[in-house]
Amino acid sequence: MSSRISRRHRPSAAERDLSPSERSASVPASAEALETLRGCLAQFWDEHKLSAESLFPFELSLEEIFINIVTHGQLPAGSPEVQMKLKLEGDQITLTCIDAGLAFDPLQQAAPDLELDLQARSVGGLGIHLVKEMMDSVRYERSEGRNVLAICRHVDRIAGA
Repeated sequence: MSSRISRRHRPSAAERDLSPSERSASVPASAEALETLRGCLAQFWDEHKLSAESLFPFELSLEEIFINIVTHGQLPAGSPEVQMKLKLEGDQITLTCIDAGLAFDPLQQAAPDLELDLQARSVGGLGIHLVKEMMDSVRYERSEGRNVLAICRHVDRIAGA
């Protein structure tokens, strides 16, 4: 089933270069590991000379997605990991987060009612709403027992780079 809708960092053993325009990193499913993924993202941006302005939507989206996986993902016991893949194709970046938690399609959740007062709103849903608003496309699929959430957006290169 599928749905659509600068820090310096040194690669670790958990990171793998796939090609000059791809990168993959796997980290433990813990909030502390977010910094490793942020570093990988920032390094990818630097290596491809992408504009700093185009980084923020990906940083915020990565944080929202990753923390939701860690907090609500009901990951299997042991040492669960979350994988992040980055791919640059032309002027489009796709960031994919993969986890082995219970099937959960965040794109099927009702949009938050932004007209209600904060006290009257139910908890949840605002993060994925922000991700959908900031990205050009958001896709979810369940593949090989894993949740796969991919976000895509146009990015600009640094002028003169």
